[in-house]
Amino acid sequence: MLEAVQIYKSFGQLPILRGVDLSVEKGEIVSIVGASGAGKSTLLHIVGTLDRPDKGQITIAGTDISALNEKKMSLFRNKHIGFVFQFHHLLPEFTALENVCIPAFINRTGKKEAERRGMELLERLGVAHRAQHKPGEMSGGEQQRVSVARALINQPALILADEPSGNLDSENAASLHQLFFELRASLGQTFIIVTHNEELANISDRTVHMRDGQIL
Repeated sequence: MLEAVQIYKSFGQLPILRGVDLSVEKGEIVSIVGASGAGKSTLLHIVGTLDRPDKGQITIAGTDISALNEKKMSLFRNKHIGFVFQFHHLLPEFTALENVCIPAFINRTGKKEAERRGMELLERLGVAHRAQHKPGEMSGGEQQRVSVARALINQPALILADEPSGNLDSENAASLHQLFFELRASLGQTFIIVTHNEELANISDRTVHMRDGQIL
């Protein structure tokens, strides 16, 4: 599903990634762990096409994304990659269903089909009763589940999560982690998760340790 080869990235004179190689199989759940400043989030952003490496090659689902221009990369990202962040980034003026449907609208999915798919996901994630509620009317755990539904709306092959349970209490965090495994079982998605949560790292298929911009 993913092949990253010799990824380098610096910000000014500060090297962040120093020749990272990472390979992830289809359907695998991989946790990336390491101290703050190890380069975990930078690697995730580059793999997710939100940033470009200074050097190196990334292939996702057989596509060399390094060769794509900005427009094609944006289309590829919208169609093939879903994102779940520590801060859910739901738009406060829109309902849960509207937030979930935004990536589908960008993908030019019709309103009726997008809302049908969005409601199915909210139902699957246990927050269908919040479909018409705005983020401020939901708990943190509910908001994070809505953000997971948004990540899934375009049926991406790859889900990237950056500290997805970082703002949740232990009960909601455990529930979210279990949800990732249920989604993998039913939808076959691949997950790459940056986390400080030891429980999540321990139950993942594989844990990748980073230090000083390199994989150990």
